[in-house]
Amino acid sequence: MSTMAVPRVYAGHWLRCVLVVVCALCWASSSVRLVAGQAGQLSVDASPQTARKMPDKMFGIFFEEINHAGAGGLWAELVSNRGFEAGGPNTPSNIDPWFIIGNESSIIVGTDRTSCFERNPVALRMEVLCGSKGTNVCPSGGVGVYNPGYWGMNIERRKGYKVSLHIRSSDAVSLTISLASSDGLHKLASRTITGGKKQFAKWTKIQFHLYSSQNNTNSRLQITTTKTGVVWLDQVSVMPSDTYMGHGFRKDLASMLANLKPQFLKFPGGNYAMGNYLRNAFHWGETVGPWEERPGHVNDAWGYWTDDGLGFFEFLQLAEDLGASPVWVVNDGASINEEVPTAIIASLVKDVVDGIEFARGGANTTWGSVRAAMGHPQPFKLDYVSIGNQECWMLYYRGNYQKFYSAIKAAYPDINIISSCDKSTISASNPADLYDVHVYASSANMFSRTSMFDNTPRSGPKAIVSEYAVTGNDAGKGTLVAALAEAAFLVGLEKNSDVVEMASCAPLFVNDNDRRWSPDAIVFNSWQHYGCPNYWMLHFFKDSSGATFHPTTMQVSNYDQMVASAITWQSPKDKSTYLKIKVVNFGSKAVDLNITVTGLESGIKSSGSKKTVLTSAAPLDENSFGQPEKVAPVSSPVADAKQQMGVSVSPYSLTSFDLLLEPSKHSII
Repeated sequence: MSTMAVPRVYAGHWLRCVLVVVCALCWASSSVRLVAGQAGQLSVDASPQTARKMPDKMFGIFFEEINHAGAGGLWAELVSNRGFEAGGPNTPSNIDPWFIIGNESSIIVGTDRTSCFERNPVALRMEVLCGSKGTNVCPSGGVGVYNPGYWGMNIERRKGYKVSLHIRSSDAVSLTISLASSDGLHKLASRTITGGKKQFAKWTKIQFHLYSSQNNTNSRLQITTTKTGVVWLDQVSVMPSDTYMGHGFRKDLASMLANLKPQFLKFPGGNYAMGNYLRNAFHWGETVGPWEERPGHVNDAWGYWTDDGLGFFEFLQLAEDLGASPVWVVNDGASINEEVPTAIIASLVKDVVDGIEFARGGANTTWGSVRAAMGHPQPFKLDYVSIGNQECWMLYYRGNYQKFYSAIKAAYPDINIISSCDKSTISASNPADLYDVHVYASSANMFSRTSMFDNTPRSGPKAIVSEYAVTGNDAGKGTLVAALAEAAFLVGLEKNSDVVEMASCAPLFVNDNDRRWSPDAIVFNSWQHYGCPNYWMLHFFKDSSGATFHPTTMQVSNYDQMVASAITWQSPKDKSTYLKIKVVNFGSKAVDLNITVTGLESGIKSSGSKKTVLTSAAPLDENSFGQPEKVAPVSSPVADAKQQMGVSVSPYSLTSFDLLLEPSKHSII
C-alpha cells in the first residue's frame, strides 16, 4: 500500500454497522425508485484506421505482505515463527505462537543464543524434568511444545507434509513429532526420532514426510518426549508436498492468481518495502539463500513477524511460474519515519545493483552464483525496477533517485526504471521510463476517474497505476458497487492505454484472521478462499493485455452512469478472434442498449458468442465463505450475434459480449 494510504479507523463497531445499514437502505430505496428502463446507443468503431494496440503488460498484480498475505497465506509454510526469532535477539524471549505442553514441574522451556545459524542465533531450549519412570513421571502423551501455525494448520488426508527440524542434545533423545488436532488429543500422523547421547551432540538436521490419516482444518504441530534431559530445537518447518508448480506456494491461492493471466507481478510492497523504520524494511539480501539462514524481520508496517520464507528469490520464481514480468520495488533509503541523505546513499545503491545481479547475473557472477545454488542457474527476466514507494514528497527522494537511476542504467541500460514522482517532474535531467500512480477513492469518485488520463500529454513516459482501490463506507469488505467503480476506472485506462502502460489493484490478499485493510481481492483462511467481486471483475480484463483497442461512443439520455470499451483479442487455445465489448452500468437503471459495430474487416459469426454478467440483487452485496460466489460472473450464449443488435444491461452490472469473428481477414494489431 502506498505511504499516504492509511487504513480507515471507525469510532466503534456499532457505528460502522449503522453506517453500512443506512447506506444499504439508501442503495435499496434508490434501486426501487429508479427501476424504469431506458434506451441507449453504443457505437463501436472497429476499423483498422482507428485501432490501437494495447500494451502487452497492461494488467498485472501487485503483491504486498499485508493481512498475512504471504506469511500464513500464499507461502505454504505451516509453522509460524519456525526459527524462534520473532521474540527478538535478547533471550530468554517470547516464543509466540509456540505453547508449552506440560507444567513447570515437568518441563521448563526458554530460548538462548546457541543456534548453529550465525544470522539466526536464537534456539529453543527444553529442559525435561519428568521421565517415563521414577518419582516424576511425565503425563500421558509426554511433554514438549506445540505450534498452531497461522490460526490452525489445514492437514488433508493422504497428503504429504515435509517436516524439517534441527536438534541438539548431550542426552539420549526420543522425540515424537506429530500433526494433531487443535487440542492435541487426536494424532493425524507422527514420527518418533531417537538417538543415543552422541548422535545429537552437534546440531543435526532431520527431514521426513508425514502422511495424514484424516482431514483436519484446525491442526497443530507438536513435539513431545517422555525422556529426561535437555534438548535444543531450531528451524522447525512443515511444508505441504503439493504446492503450486512445486515451488512452495499454496496451490489454491496461486491458482487464483494464475487464472487472472497477470502480465506482471509487482512486489514486495508498498509500505512493507519501506518499513516504519529502515531496520524493518525488506532487505532482499537477507531473504535469499537456504531458508534456515534467513534471519526474518518484523513487518512493522503491518504489525507482524515474517520468517522471509517468501523472499526475493521466491517472488521472482512466482512471477516466472505465472508467466508475468517481475516489477521489483526497491527500498531507496526511505522508511515511513526515516530517510537516508543523498550524500551517504551509495551503499544502498550498490545493494540494489547487487540485487539485480542476483536476478539477472550469470551463474558465475557473485550474486548470480547464489541464485544458481538455490536451484535456478538461468537468470530471471527482471526488466522493471521501481525506485521507492510514492515518496517523491520526501526531502532526499529526488537526489537519491538520480543515484539509483544512474547506477542501474550504467550496469543494466535495458531495465525500465519507475519513478515515484508524477509526470510533470520528469525531464532530461530527471529521467524515468515510467511513473507510478496510486489511486484510492470512494466508489463515486473512482467511477468519475474513468476520464483521469484523458488530458494527459501523449508524449513522454507512461504511467503504471500500480495501486488502485475503492475505499470508504460502500467498499465494505468488497462490494459489488466497489467492483463496478473499479471496472469503470479500468475502462478509462484501456481508453488511455497510449499513456498508461500497466495497472494493478491493491491489496491482493487478506487472511480473514488478520484483516488490516479492506477491501481486498482474495479472502482466505487456513483451508478456504473466495474471490471478492473486484477479483471477478478483473477476469473481464484478463484478455486486454496486448489486445487491439477500438474507440466507442455511448449515448444514453439524461443518464451518465455508463461507460464502455471494446477490444479484439485472440484465444490462445484455438486462435479464434473475438470482439469483446464491456459495458459498466454504475447506476440503478436498466438500459436497453442498441450496439452498432462498424469497420470490421470480417463479420461476426451468428453462433459461438457469449455474454458474461457480473451483478447481484443489491449493490452492497459481498461474497463470503458461506456464499463464495454470491457475486460472480455468469455466462450465457448470445443467440444470433451480429454487427447491430439490441441487448439489455442490468442495473449495477458489468457486462461483456465476446463476439466470435469470422476467421477470414481479421487480424490483431
